[in-house]
Amino acid sequence: MVHFKTFDNGLRLIVKEMPGLMSVTMGIIVRTGASVESDREDGISHFIEHMMFKGTKKRTAYQISDEMDAIGAQMNAFTSKDITCYYTKSTTGHAAEAFEILSDLFLDSTFPEDEMAREKGVIIEEINMNDDTPDDLCLDLLSKAHYGERGYGRNILGTRENVSGFTKADVREYMSKRYAPDNIVISMAGNIDINLAVELAEKYFKDMPAVKTENKPVEVELAHGSLFCKKQIEQIHIGLSFPSVKRYDKLFDATQIMNSVLGGSMSSRLFQKVREELGLAYTVYSYVSPYAEAGSLVVYAGVNAGNYLKSVDAIFDCIRDVKKKNISKEEFNRGKEQMVSSSVFAQESTSSQMLLYGKELIYSGKVYDFEERVKKIASVTLDDVLSAVEINFDEARLAAAIVGNVDKPLELN
Repeated sequence: MVHFKTFDNGLRLIVKEMPGLMSVTMGIIVRTGASVESDREDGISHFIEHMMFKGTKKRTAYQISDEMDAIGAQMNAFTSKDITCYYTKSTTGHAAEAFEILSDLFLDSTFPEDEMAREKGVIIEEINMNDDTPDDLCLDLLSKAHYGERGYGRNILGTRENVSGFTKADVREYMSKRYAPDNIVISMAGNIDINLAVELAEKYFKDMPAVKTENKPVEVELAHGSLFCKKQIEQIHIGLSFPSVKRYDKLFDATQIMNSVLGGSMSSRLFQKVREELGLAYTVYSYVSPYAEAGSLVVYAGVNAGNYLKSVDAIFDCIRDVKKKNISKEEFNRGKEQMVSSSVFAQESTSSQMLLYGKELIYSGKVYDFEERVKKIASVTLDDVLSAVEINFDEARLAAAIVGNVDKPLELN
């Protein structure tokens, strides 16, 4: 059973009851992230996410962790390009206690100056770690090559200079614009009583003052760039990005099925050709990354430096093979089954369900419908997939990024 409620201040609550379980995941999702930041704010969404755990009006940072551990609960958060999520997973019997602690840090964090100074160092080390992780660095460069310096091209972590300079006033100003009830969804999934869920949301959030959030579309101006970062490492990390479908495009599901044929599974063209047949890569895959205003189809591979150009040629051979529309009925059916099974598997995880229902509500304003989702996947035809092929591989708008012991970017035609 799914319960949905909108409070007077604009805050929304969605609850997916999973009575056969013994736990519940509860999340607070804010419609904000790197894509809505200005140059001066670059990195602040992620900085705030970190600082939320550093003390409230009645708890120190240690007490937050200690009290969660005392009830055996887990708590974490993440920032993406378009949402920030704070969540806890607990046993059903400790749901009220876990949500009280989560609400406390979300609503009453104090951002102590000494904690801010320490956390800036932690985040700068996270930036350093990202720079030392070549696959992460490659995909960050690829976002910039595809979308440019702003919007969806921003690095979630921000810059060292920005992080070092953030003040409490900067945090409060940003939160006053983005952390408003009409921009927040509370999502719960698991074995929790509907009445208790509503009671908890009302108790801690009903008095949150209503503020109208201005959610403008993210400006998208594709860069079609080719970037590289020289590093003295053994592998070359390759990223390719084609413009693709938006989140709710009519060909979104068809594009996902097409992607499974290209590089979304171990039976895909990329895996079988580049890894299994030619032995050029340990890791090679593709995925679709959709947003409200734009999307991308990404190919990634980590290859031996000596086989770099041969690997690029092999990847393009697979791409151009798919472009010929010679997708078999067997491949098409396999792709559909993978999509259906992915949806089914998500039904068995409280964390997946919390995020799925919360994101759907915050993105579309609608309640996720599993049965309708499966029907929609089932309705996709092979002709739809062939239509998706036509719109997904425009090499004139290709972006690329490489990381490794190279002296120039990948040359694009």
